[in-house]
Amino acid sequence: MDKKILTAERAKELLDYDPCTGNFYRKVSLTNSVKVGDIAGSKTQKGYLEIWVDGKRYLAHRLAWLIETGEFPKEQIDHINCIKTDNRIANLRCVSDSINKQNRREALDKNKSGLLGVSWMERAKKWKAQIQLNKSVIYLGLFEDKEQAYHAYVQAKRSLHEGCTI
Repeated sequence: MDKKILTAERAKELLDYDPCTGNFYRKVSLTNSVKVGDIAGSKTQKGYLEIWVDGKRYLAHRLAWLIETGEFPKEQIDHINCIKTDNRIANLRCVSDSINKQNRREALDKNKSGLLGVSWMERAKKWKAQIQLNKSVIYLGLFEDKEQAYHAYVQAKRSLHEGCTI
């Protein structure tokens, strides 16, 4: 089976990319429902934009990197402002998995406090702040209210996480 690697040249044959808006436009009409000039891409379940090129699905932020730099990123592409659909080249950076995770701005769904780095300590009846760095957890303290705990977390994040954009 022939596995062709998409090149920047091929991507540019099929798509126009506007680095100022992050939008992609079709240069070729592939079906009756897709016309030249149409905005390319659709949202994935995770909220990113995907674009089909030559029968293969590509994430739009990786295509933007390919078109602008001439090669696919060797690591992850981080949306600096954490908006998954903002594919302006100025909003994208090639970073390690670790740095990409440090740019998180919102707590995961399973976090009951709703705030990054903050959890409830039932035994102490206080809010605990902690941060992870290089697979180690750093305890930041116990607090009467969760906003104080979050403030401690954000201060630590700004000084410890090089990928932080908060």
